[in-house]
Amino acid sequence: MKQLKYFFGVILALAFTSCNDAIDITQKGEIDNDATFQSVEDLATFLNGDVYGRISNTNEILFTAVFTDECGIGPNNGGQELDLHQFVLNQSTGYASGLWISHYGVINRVNRLLQAAANITPVVNDTVDETEQYNSILAEAKALRAYAYFQLLTYYSTDLSDDNALGVMLFEDVPPIDVRLPRSTNGQVFALIESDLAFAEANLVNRTGVTAYKYVSTNMINALRARMYLYRKNYTLAKQYAQAVVSSGPALTIATPVPTGTVGGPAWNTAFYSETTTTNPYRRIWADLSQGETIFALSRPTGGSWGNIASGFFFNTTSATGGAFLDMGRNLFDLLAETNGDIRRRAFVDPTSLIAANPLTLDNPNRDDVLVIDKYPGKPTQPLRNDLKIFRMSEMYFILAECAVAENQLAVAAGYIKNIRDARSFTGAQPLPVYADQQQAWADILKERRKELCFEGHRYIDIKRLGPVANKSIDRSVIDDIIQTLPTTIPNNDYRFTMPIPQDEIQGNPNIQQNPGYN
Repeated sequence: MKQLKYFFGVILALAFTSCNDAIDITQKGEIDNDATFQSVEDLATFLNGDVYGRISNTNEILFTAVFTDECGIGPNNGGQELDLHQFVLNQSTGYASGLWISHYGVINRVNRLLQAAANITPVVNDTVDETEQYNSILAEAKALRAYAYFQLLTYYSTDLSDDNALGVMLFEDVPPIDVRLPRSTNGQVFALIESDLAFAEANLVNRTGVTAYKYVSTNMINALRARMYLYRKNYTLAKQYAQAVVSSGPALTIATPVPTGTVGGPAWNTAFYSETTTTNPYRRIWADLSQGETIFALSRPTGGSWGNIASGFFFNTTSATGGAFLDMGRNLFDLLAETNGDIRRRAFVDPTSLIAANPLTLDNPNRDDVLVIDKYPGKPTQPLRNDLKIFRMSEMYFILAECAVAENQLAVAAGYIKNIRDARSFTGAQPLPVYADQQQAWADILKERRKELCFEGHRYIDIKRLGPVANKSIDRSVIDDIIQTLPTTIPNNDYRFTMPIPQDEIQGNPNIQQNPGYN
């Protein structure tokens, strides 16, 4: 990974710490592991700060939102993301490097912790026994490494269901500066992931308290396994672990109560959108006021130099006058608005939006049809900052629905989708879907995932996985771009549904192989 030392992309330099962190090469005057780690408490401090602080799925969220059909070009766009929005994706694209750097940074942090832990003996005496704490620290660290490797495989492997397909570079220690690793196979990387999760499950002590969901838990481990096995098309195990989460995790968050008064009226909006006092359970999730159905989230507190997720869409605030250089794609908005009483239409779209009745007839729809993304409404003193929700209960229901379709249990799948729609409706229960065949069921699951999981980093991979069997792909409105004659989609078999290995890695590592289509 020598090439990471020389990565100086301007955008990523602002978004991430120095790329030297990805390999932690010891420099003159640095404190080495022996000085940094002298006790179990030192390990805990490093885990809570340096490891958890490094994890992010911001690249996945923003890349997916721009490249697929979640975003349109906003009224204050000055060229931001235009190339990516027009399907220009190559090895020099910033997100390709950002995602790579980000997750290898986590892996390196974990490897450093594990290396240091091998030289620390937990204190055991008549009054103290640190063994359980020590093992749980390692368990959390390994679960986070498993997540990082899984994210890398998800975006850089052509086919997660093929263990022989090329995966990513695999290492379990802190590499020297001159190491130049080839890509391991999916099977080899998954073997480490499986080992890490097995250790985590056996040794984890679940944290307690109102912020426990911001740390690795048994439910987080099972949710990761459920997603992993689904992507690998091992539906038996995906179903097993998703059911385990549904049985023991938080319930689906319901859409009621909603404010009194006319829906969308001034009084209703004031009560619903308040960043500090909203009582709507679903909206409270996104305002970081309650855990709700969140299984695992990355904490982004008000204090500190954390990234602001909504700054990927706005310059200033999440409002029509807040400098929206990206807004919501029109077709996504129409899906959210198609069912009366769908709480997501309100929770994800700011009331300052300019919603045209007939946007296709507008001379300038980017200016006069502004659909303000409000899934990340910000915190009272940090208007663009919110916690990042990695696993939620709704995803587990979607996984169970997919597994049911794979088993040709279409009525069972319909029941899971109804569970989601009922929970998201503030006007009452929704009809039970009826699927004529598997393709129709896949398409409905993909549609519901599009609505529920928008701006959480799922859509790109969902189209790659489900698009071929659902006969669906990227679905943009012609008014989403400033040039309305551009293509609005790409084929499901397009090579761009796998991320390129970054140019920095290719140039610095002669042993690594690029993905097809990018050579």
